Amino acid sequence: MKKGSVEIIVISFIVAILIIAGLVAGFMYFNNTNYKYSGDRYSGDVLSSGDEEVEKEPEVIEVYTGPKVFSGDSRSVAVMIDNDNKSAWPHAGLNNAYMIYELIVEGGSSRFIAFFKKDNLPDKVGPIRSARHYFLDYVQEHDAIYCHFGWSPLAQKDIPRLGIANINGIYDNYYWREPPKSSYHNAFSSKELIEKYIEKKKYRDIEKQDCIVSFNEKDIDFESGDGSFEATSLKFKYSGAHYSSYEYDPETKTYLRSMRGVEHSDRFTKERFYAKNIIAYKVRDVLLDDPEDKGRREVYNVGSGEGYYFSNGRGIKIKWKKSGHASKTIYTDMDGNELKVNDGITWVQIVPSDYGTISYE
Repeated sequence: MKKGSVEIIVISFIVAILIIAGLVAGFMYFNNTNYKYSGDRYSGDVLSSGDEEVEKEPEVIEVYTGPKVFSGDSRSVAVMIDNDNKSAWPHAGLNNAYMIYELIVEGGSSRFIAFFKKDNLPDKVGPIRSARHYFLDYVQEHDAIYCHFGWSPLAQKDIPRLGIANINGIYDNYYWREPPKSSYHNAFSSKELIEKYIEKKKYRDIEKQDCIVSFNEKDIDFESGDGSFEATSLKFKYSGAHYSSYEYDPETKTYLRSMRGVEHSDRFTKERFYAKNIIAYKVRDVLLDDPEDKGRREVYNVGSGEGYYFSNGRGIKIKWKKSGHASKTIYTDMDGNELKVNDGITWVQIVPSDYGTISYE
């Protein structure tokens, strides 16, 4: 072989080695660089040897935007819910409410008044029953439109006298009957029908006040040593005939509701009714001098007293004060500081003082 040919071969071999080395170096450079594509160019920072490419989770900044259970500017709507006896069971739509009160009525039974934001009315709600005059106090303090089916003599007198915007099933065909249709415990309505009659009657449908309770900016747990106590099982006795109870569910951080030992669930969705917060206190009630002799009652809910607030499996003692029938009920802790509740449905259990009981464990 000629000397020139040997030199060409050696030079070609060296060039090949350099090309291979360059390719290997380039591959290692790209493999150790965290590249992001932007437009038609790549850019990135070289990672040091041994680093792993880790996708960073975006930082989440919590911003309080107000309670979800009471949001928007639609006006509150109060619905009178029948609970006279088991013929009224099961109920519907209560888990859409932001606040529900349970009070005594004639015969030792109870009745609910459920408050909804108009935009959050359920597809089906009921059974709807007749008004009682002392429930009007809560309609007024919530500035609500009142849906009911009939009324007691005092409620019939007070609703127009107080100028309460109301929808009465006796005169306003905004309901339907669920089987058995021979019963009077079976009148139901819906978001569509209630909104239709609000528009027909030209009632104001925009909220002009905040919720009567204030909400924590985030979910708050009571702790031992802060004056709170364990409260995972609650019972509210209204009479010898009726009691409501709750069992705390730590997974959902809510209280699951029962009545007379029976799980309280939705007639249509089968969803269990629950409470995030429970406010409970006692008031005096007496039999009215009722010309119809139906056992109607007077409830002395204007005044002040002590009670309890339960949430997230624990409770504290509180004070309540209501200065007039249309005035907001004010809730405070025992030091007089405004009570703030966790975001979620609040049940208010107002129990007769003479024969009712509030118990927890």
